[in-house]
Amino acid sequence: MSDYKSGMAAALEKSEARSRRAKKIVIGSVVALVVIIALAVGLGVGLSRNSKSSSSGSKGGANNPESSDSVGSDPSNFVKDDRLHQSFYGIAYTPEGSIMPNCGATLENVIKDIQLMSQLTKRVRLYGADCNQSALVLEAIQQTKVDMQVYLANYDVPGDSDAYTRQRDTLKEAIQTYGTDHIAGITVGNEYILNYLNDNGGTDPNDSVGNAGAKLLIADIDDTKQMLSDLGVDLPVGNSDAGSYFNDQVLESVDYGMSNVHAWFANTTADDAASWVFSFFEETNVQPASQLSNKPQMYIAETGWPTKSSDEGNANNGASDASVANLQIFLDDFVCQANANNTGYFFFEFFDEEWKDEMYGGVEGWWGLFTKDRQLKDLTIPDCAAP
Repeated sequence: MSDYKSGMAAALEKSEARSRRAKKIVIGSVVALVVIIALAVGLGVGLSRNSKSSSSGSKGGANNPESSDSVGSDPSNFVKDDRLHQSFYGIAYTPEGSIMPNCGATLENVIKDIQLMSQLTKRVRLYGADCNQSALVLEAIQQTKVDMQVYLANYDVPGDSDAYTRQRDTLKEAIQTYGTDHIAGITVGNEYILNYLNDNGGTDPNDSVGNAGAKLLIADIDDTKQMLSDLGVDLPVGNSDAGSYFNDQVLESVDYGMSNVHAWFANTTADDAASWVFSFFEETNVQPASQLSNKPQMYIAETGWPTKSSDEGNANNGASDASVANLQIFLDDFVCQANANNTGYFFFEFFDEEWKDEMYGGVEGWWGLFTKDRQLKDLTIPDCAAP
């Protein structure tokens, strides 16, 4: 237990560091936001208005991206890869080119991603709604005709009400266009309480500082629920945060919580990583949530293992290397066991993200099962049925 606690402390410290780095993206984005909002909205709407419109949402609508012939005349007719198995409960996914202010996501690429991910899972979670990503993913699911549910998201930012409102309106438009057949839920906030504590000198998600942040976040959660109610839509609304940074009041206001649980940042060995994740999640998230009045469903929002580092100094977490071989160990130890335990999880992540490597270096851009070019790494995908 002492090793577990010390590992948890290390994980929290590194979660805070990752959160501070992530905030730089948001701060930098705000500077350019006024200039690009009209362009971003115009692109999203412009793409859709070139499609045939229908009130049913099966095609067209104000948020429906234009189809692309470059992925083939029928995106539902694609070659399956016999190395892939639908063994993952879910996959964490950020479409390429969907980080403000550098929007550049395309339907062609998202279709390719959905074709691949549908061979691994029936569930995908997003992190935000900017750059038209909600509509792009739902359109790709529609065109590929795969059995896929997506957790849409609003990347709510402390102190930036415009970011919340902008994404809420985009989500509303996507729901109006596509309906809810392929939407599993709406996640409001990603590491919001962690960020709020860092910004305001707090340390405990349930202290006075944490509760002040919770009040702001809950207002946005309630607003999202009202938006869905106004649409006549019944969807689960949840929240995502770092493993030890859930505020009880927030969890009592949602249907589900998604917890980021990374053994790498707790300095565990690759051999011990899966057991560490299971223990942390059960003790820090599942058990406490079960004591709340609403008993929210808890999921692992992120868990995985990096395959390389851009610099030698970050290539080892103090116990094991960032390597494809160690990702294989974690896959073998975690995936089928989690499935057998009925643990809901979203494996982190689909592919390497070049923008993270350029901005942060180290291991940040190298967590994918696939390379940035959508090539499966030298991995054997576990073969066991997911719940």
